[in-house]
Amino acid sequence: MTSLTKLPEYQSLREHQQSLAGTHLRELFAQDAERGQRFALEAVGIYLDYSKNLITQQTLDLLIGLARATGLEQRIGAMFRGDKINATEGRAVLHTALRAPRDAVVQLDGANVVPDVHAVLDRMSGFCAQVRSGQWKGHTGKPIRTIVNVGIGGSDLGPLMAFEALKHYSQRNLSLRFVSNVDPTDFAEAVQGLNAEETLFVVCSKTFTTLETLANARLARAWCVEALGSEAAVGRHFVAVSTNAEKVAEFGIDTQNMFGFWDWVGGRYSYDSAIGLSLMLAIGPERFSEMLGGFRAMDEHFRTAPLDENLPVLLGLIGVWYNNFWGAESHAVLPYDQYLKRFSAYLQQLDMESNGKQVTLSGERCDYQTGPIIWGEPGTNGQHAFYQLIHQGTKLIPCDFLAFANSLNPRGNQHDLLMANFFAQTEALAFGKTEAQVRADGVPEALVLHKVFQGNRPTNTILFDRLTPAALGKLVALYEHKVFVQGVIWNVNSFDQWGVELGKVLAQRIIPELEDPKAVLAHDSSTNELIRRYRALKS
Repeated sequence: MTSLTKLPEYQSLREHQQSLAGTHLRELFAQDAERGQRFALEAVGIYLDYSKNLITQQTLDLLIGLARATGLEQRIGAMFRGDKINATEGRAVLHTALRAPRDAVVQLDGANVVPDVHAVLDRMSGFCAQVRSGQWKGHTGKPIRTIVNVGIGGSDLGPLMAFEALKHYSQRNLSLRFVSNVDPTDFAEAVQGLNAEETLFVVCSKTFTTLETLANARLARAWCVEALGSEAAVGRHFVAVSTNAEKVAEFGIDTQNMFGFWDWVGGRYSYDSAIGLSLMLAIGPERFSEMLGGFRAMDEHFRTAPLDENLPVLLGLIGVWYNNFWGAESHAVLPYDQYLKRFSAYLQQLDMESNGKQVTLSGERCDYQTGPIIWGEPGTNGQHAFYQLIHQGTKLIPCDFLAFANSLNPRGNQHDLLMANFFAQTEALAFGKTEAQVRADGVPEALVLHKVFQGNRPTNTILFDRLTPAALGKLVALYEHKVFVQGVIWNVNSFDQWGVELGKVLAQRIIPELEDPKAVLAHDSSTNELIRRYRALKS
């Protein structure tokens, strides 16, 4: 395949960017009174305003041309068809099948995977009904009051983000906690104040060998057995999300209480699978199904909508525009809803683990930037923290602003206050405040430049009606597919994660060296000295 930077479409975009480099958003809006309506798109209950970007219609035409030149339409078809587009692992990429309707047909190696998906969902629903109703009893006969999700990466970030996002819909006599970090403090705080008789652990590990997850699961097992005085308690207080029945049984979990998923589901794309069991326990099967319906609606939009009317495609291409032609190195995602307080953290794994790559599918090193740094916090908290950098700093930071027209917890005029800030920030970032405007305010000359806002800071505005389970499904799928679009443009495999492996391998080598002070060290001089100092401090 021709290198991305050698494509005529890429070269045209580079020339086009140079022609726009001196243009301000103030000019673009002044030249087109309907820009705010023309550069906007509404689909599947989402309103996207992308008018406050450094783009013209020519920009969009050229970006669509680049998408076609890199085979985006064909790659979308290949993913939904079940082709093994995860080339480095020889796997299909079918997280979209996790939310396919019961009567759908998604073929993989000649077999329809949808019946298996719904069989697991049905088993999850049945189990959740037992726990939520109090029918499922712990070892001493008490119903479950607390669920502790034990996982890491996608097995933690996805369920945690979604639980926080949908807490409004959760069954409040059930509490949900999460353990992920191998730091024992994480486990200690997660079980602080819990009654083991009323606690259920959901251990999420596909292979049931994940180092951090199994270390925490063993802590949980020991805590439970000590509190309840019997090994037999494990079977009533632990369930597994895994495919390794042998290891699950060795741990003491009845394999009837094991919920599986498949190697065509990447961890960061998995919380709508059995990995979301703890979420389903919290919000119930019906709400979980509504969320899957939201995912499905966005999947269908992405699969069928023309490129220039396709929400994930537009967001993906605009991101490529800033990343590859304007030198932006990060992208902020700023939700104006407290329930989405973990959304940016979730997107960090989704985006940076997917597209943090430097080798193309053709096995060549990229001579261009790939995935950006993703970060953000909910508004208005972020306004009093890092927005200063976005407004007046020296870095170009494109931003996505997310909000809901209706609050789930209306109190007086506070939602209007929140939304006033939401709209004001994108306006201020786009248009800024000129020296003349500052002087007109009577500001002393020595302070004029300090109070100038250059503006011309690009933003997307994404607006929903309200935060429902379906809306969350649409939002997550929107970003899943945006990441896929960018991976196609950059010609990288968005579905492997070899970069997380080396540290794990070295950690296994170092563990016995920390436990045995006489072990010979053969690392570099820095690592050797750090280990010696750790040993000395530990003793």
